[in-house]
Amino acid sequence: MATNTATSNGVSANDQLDGANKEYGANTDYNSSTNGSNRQMTHEEHQTARAAARFGYGPLAHISTDDTDRLPAFGGEFQPGSYRAVKDRKFANPAPLGLSAFALTTFVLGLINMGTRGVAAPNIVVGIAFGYGGLVQLLAGMWEMAVGNTFGATALSSYGGFWIAFAIILTPGGFQIEASLDATDGGSPAAFLDSFGFFLMGWFIFTTILLLCTLRSTLAFFSLFFFLDLAFLLLGIGYLQRNAAGAPNPPIIKAGGFFALLAAFMAWYNALAGIADDSNSRDANTNLSFFVLPVVHFPWSKVGQEKRKSERATV
Repeated sequence: MATNTATSNGVSANDQLDGANKEYGANTDYNSSTNGSNRQMTHEEHQTARAAARFGYGPLAHISTDDTDRLPAFGGEFQPGSYRAVKDRKFANPAPLGLSAFALTTFVLGLINMGTRGVAAPNIVVGIAFGYGGLVQLLAGMWEMAVGNTFGATALSSYGGFWIAFAIILTPGGFQIEASLDATDGGSPAAFLDSFGFFLMGWFIFTTILLLCTLRSTLAFFSLFFFLDLAFLLLGIGYLQRNAAGAPNPPIIKAGGFFALLAAFMAWYNALAGIADDSNSRDANTNLSFFVLPVVHFPWSKVGQEKRKSERATV
């Protein structure tokens, strides 16, 4: 095995090991996971850790290295700047595929939630949720793992699972989930509506967690999760706080559908930003698109701070 093998986060094993030896010494101390006492690595353990670090895991694979190895935050690659570059990437960027799958499914459901043209039943979403928003987005999340993007893998795989679960719940005559819940409450839909509200509120919490990870990224990336977070919150409230007739609260559901539409358009925007990017060209200096979409880095982000420093230097 070559001694300069790159790890999955784009930092060579030798760089990590050099950093480990400088910071901790050849015999690194670590906290034992079995009895909580501190002890030194044996020679055999140290050699095993060195071998593991070549593949990006183990106690020597997490040594702090130069922050310049980090990619700038970019919604088109569905990462908020929290993982290191994959050197000589041999995979295409899977983020636009996952974003597009999410966008289309969310767009259709948002229109239905808003009652567009009198359509109220979400039956048409079931097929889209199984095939495009579910399966395709889940696959995109798995491919994000291959390129080393933990955030993208977590988000796209989770929302792919959301759409599959959504389709399973609402499959007409299929899994009988709604009918079974109605039967437990004497035929009243209250049990199902409450349960579905809990389901949506859970996704609101999860989306809030992801939203916090985008606070130092870009406006386009942050806006996607901000609008989606509001959509989940409003839809959850709409199912839990029903109207006098016991149905989901129409004004709140429509408001949730509106924010779902905004989230869908922001997902498409980030997808286009990822497609119309020079990373899709064989030549890094050549952009295959006639334009590059602005993503607007926050002033407090790493890119924003570097931009301000360069502007001060030119004054």
